[in-house]
Amino acid sequence: MLFGMPTLIETSTLEECAVLCKDFHLDFIELNMNLPQYQLTEIDIARFRKTADAFGISYTIHLDENLNVSDFNPYIADGYRRTVAETIALAKELRVSIINMHLPRGVYFTLPDKKVYLYAQYLERYLKSMAGFRILCESAIGESDIRICIENCDGYLLFQKQALGVLLESPIFGLTFDIGHNHGCGGMDEPYILEKKSHLCHMHMHDALGRKNHLAIGAGELDMGRYLKLAKERNCSVVLETKTIDGLRQSVNWMCQRDLI
Repeated sequence: MLFGMPTLIETSTLEECAVLCKDFHLDFIELNMNLPQYQLTEIDIARFRKTADAFGISYTIHLDENLNVSDFNPYIADGYRRTVAETIALAKELRVSIINMHLPRGVYFTLPDKKVYLYAQYLERYLKSMAGFRILCESAIGESDIRICIENCDGYLLFQKQALGVLLESPIFGLTFDIGHNHGCGGMDEPYILEKKSHLCHMHMHDALGRKNHLAIGAGELDMGRYLKLAKERNCSVVLETKTIDGLRQSVNWMCQRDLI
């Protein structure tokens, strides 16, 4: 298995991340495109490749969490789809094999007795947009070895599972299992992900305690051995997704004590 780190708010440059990645004996950095320094317009391909080669590391990419390719406003949806297409082109240049993305729930109306999600209310239109997005990504990826992995966040709702069904018809799409997010929503996503585990190829691994998330591995209540066994079974790439350098250090130490890194 390959283990990696997220881009941390305490690091302002790629080179700072690369130093940590090498010092902690990790294999890759997940470039977070929410941060200004990792926008498409800011990435110097030659510099990023030189840094990867110099430190003996690779990259995965985490798309902007705001990204919503099914927005009912076509101007907004087209902008996000263009972002994905250009990120795929970037992934080819940087030899990236995993692009991680969220699947947003979108807008909902709050009625006296329930929430009505617009994607559920206009399901046919929503799923049609997902099919179009799948075709766009297939065309952009072509024969390249790139997978777009959908990450669980707050518990998949029915219309999201239906959208995932549309995307997973294509081999270029897969699943990311974030075990802390799953714990935080009461384990809602785990049965679905285990049912679809043949599509699982990326994991975000961090500990959790009750509703507290992104803790250092070993600092919470998750059965890490069970999730590591799943990661090994599926040969997943694994991001140790804590949010601080100290949390990452604790997670790496926990792994080293068990001869996993």
